[in-house]
Amino acid sequence: MRILYGVQATGNGHITRARALAPLLAKGGAQVDYLFSGREPDRLFDMAVFGDYQCRKGLTFVTRAGRICYLPTLMQADFRQLMRDVKSLDLQQYDLVVTDFEPITAWAAKRAGKPSVAIGHQYAFARDVPKAANGLLASTILRYMAPARIELGVHWHHFDQAVLPPIIEPHAHNSPMANRVLVYLPFEDGLEVMSLLQQQQGYYFHFFSPELMPGVYANVQVHALSRDGFAEQLALAESVFCNAGFELASEALALGRKILVKPVRGQMEQVSNAVALQQLGYGWQMPTLDAAYLSRWLREAKAVQINYPDVAGYLAQWLCQGAHEPVAQMAQKLWSEDSVILKSTAAAGRAQKIEQKESVKIA
Repeated sequence: MRILYGVQATGNGHITRARALAPLLAKGGAQVDYLFSGREPDRLFDMAVFGDYQCRKGLTFVTRAGRICYLPTLMQADFRQLMRDVKSLDLQQYDLVVTDFEPITAWAAKRAGKPSVAIGHQYAFARDVPKAANGLLASTILRYMAPARIELGVHWHHFDQAVLPPIIEPHAHNSPMANRVLVYLPFEDGLEVMSLLQQQQGYYFHFFSPELMPGVYANVQVHALSRDGFAEQLALAESVFCNAGFELASEALALGRKILVKPVRGQMEQVSNAVALQQLGYGWQMPTLDAAYLSRWLREAKAVQINYPDVAGYLAQWLCQGAHEPVAQMAQKLWSEDSVILKSTAAAGRAQKIEQKESVKIA
């Protein structure tokens, strides 16, 4: 099986998902080439697992102070280059194209009539899952950004829909250190976040920032972006304060960490994620940076832990065997495993405890 795997690199979550699948696909005998778009190549890090990967410009969003700026996004988008990349991508040698919300590989596969599979959280929004109110532009982006013949949405809960549990990299399950908080807010103003954190006495923050100089600033230690360093601090943290992307919250749930999300304003996926976390009782949301609300969360929030199944292993095998099993059947099996168990008194009565096969009714 020869696979071309496209990854939207604007957010680290897409890369994290591909990183979890990469060694398993290789172990399953697949020959996989990777293509990343949406980020400058020199801003990618810890990419050795992907071998001799390709980069393209693709599409990305312009954000300022925690809000998506749609007009600058459209003005900086190079649609001519995008179409040139789609038309020039040679798929003749590949049996299957996989896309994680990456438009070049998705549209090249559609143009060439190649079998294609989309994997990602965005595809869950085609189902009846919690969604924030969204405009025409957001709906259009989700629908047409990176389509595929088979679309696999992933989410924290099944909501009686044909979506899969999260794809999570293995982590060391260390005992967390009290009052230690991992912070990752790449779409916010770093200095504003720093000021917010320094107001919280009695807590120690490990802040991963793409813009601030690494160092110790009172009760805040700033780190450069590093996958290994990030995983180490996540294993030690008691709590996670982040934007409302999908993957980091998934990892925090698997480890049993308290979660506070600040969604990127105007980003339908992130606002919807914040709604889902709050509805399920899995975490708290903060629409704007607010010192008093942060203090309350630090004092009052309770951790939720969910033992999700090995979705990466299942999907890797499914892809290596030609992606034939129906999506609804896969979802039924994965959510029905005894290992999918919610552990939290805080979420009791708001989120379903999933233990027995008959409790899951996938539509």
